[in-house]
Amino acid sequence: MTAAPQGPLAGLRVIDLSIMAAGPWTGALLGMLGAEVIKVEPPEGDLTRFAVPRAGITSAYFAQQNTGKRNISLDLHRPEAVDLLLRLGEHCDVVIENSRPGVMDRLGLGYAAFAERNPGIVYASITGYGQRGPWSDRRAFAVVIHAEMGL
Repeated sequence: MTAAPQGPLAGLRVIDLSIMAAGPWTGALLGMLGAEVIKVEPPEGDLTRFAVPRAGITSAYFAQQNTGKRNISLDLHRPEAVDLLLRLGEHCDVVIENSRPGVMDRLGLGYAAFAERNPGIVYASITGYGQRGPWSDRRAFAVVIHAEMGL
C-alpha cells in the first residue's frame, strides 16, 4: 500500500503532456511537492526513454525527468484517445505541455478544450520563443538556445 502524498501540493492532479526537459522537469518538481502527476506518452514511448546513459533497461534521463509520475500511453491522433484525455482533465487541476504554439489546438487538446469541461483548470504552455512572434514556431531545445546565445 502506498502512503498518501504529502507536501504543499498534495491533492493536486496534473496531466503532463510535455517532452524532453522543461515540461517534464516542471512535472517532476510538482510531483516532488506532493502533486499526483500523470505523464502521457505516445504508444512508442517518450523519446527520452531511449536516451543514454542507461541503468539496465532504464534511461537515466527519463528516470530523472519523470520520477514519481504515473504513466498512460495514448495515441493522441485518435479521437477516442483525445476524448479519454479530456475526460481525465475533468478530474485534474493542471495541464502542462511544451509543444510549439498551435500543436495542442490541432490535436483538440488546447486550453479551450480542457476549460470547456473543467473551467478551473490551469493550462501551462511552455515555449522557447513565446506564443506569438516571428520565432514562435521554432523548436526550442537547450542546445539550440545555447548556440544562439553564443555559449
